[in-house]
Amino acid sequence: MRMIDKNVVETIVEEWLQNGDYFLVDISMSPDRRIVVEIDHADGVWIEDCAELSRFVQEKLGEEIDDYDLEVGSAGLGQPFKVARQYANHIGKDVEVLTAEGRKVQGVLKAVDGDRFTVTVREKQKVEGKKRPVMADVDYEYDMNNVKYTKYLLSFK
Repeated sequence: MRMIDKNVVETIVEEWLQNGDYFLVDISMSPDRRIVVEIDHADGVWIEDCAELSRFVQEKLGEEIDDYDLEVGSAGLGQPFKVARQYANHIGKDVEVLTAEGRKVQGVLKAVDGDRFTVTVREKQKVEGKKRPVMADVDYEYDMNNVKYTKYLLSFK
């Protein structure tokens, strides 16, 4: 029984992804012969497309895939972002950032530039000439590689 190489799976997935607006978030392979492919799309992931990608991978791998459990799905809601394109997809939406120092910040994802992103946080600010702090929007810039996580903040308002 041969092991399927993760790079082979990635190449096959990337080939399928060339035809649309989906992008690869992650591929994980576990010792118990489970292959999990996570994809995402600006407008959300359709189950039919996951099924189509699954069939495409199975066709390309042939009999080799018979010994494996293949799962194709979307990057989980509320799961930390894994790739820069997920940040771009969530501009204008509420996110939660856990900084490298362990501070949780919640705000609106304002901009993404390379590996850097800006979050606008509504917080109390001391204003000269005023006795009490006032609520103001403050921009914080972070490096994707220097935060513990960033994730979409589900809102049920």
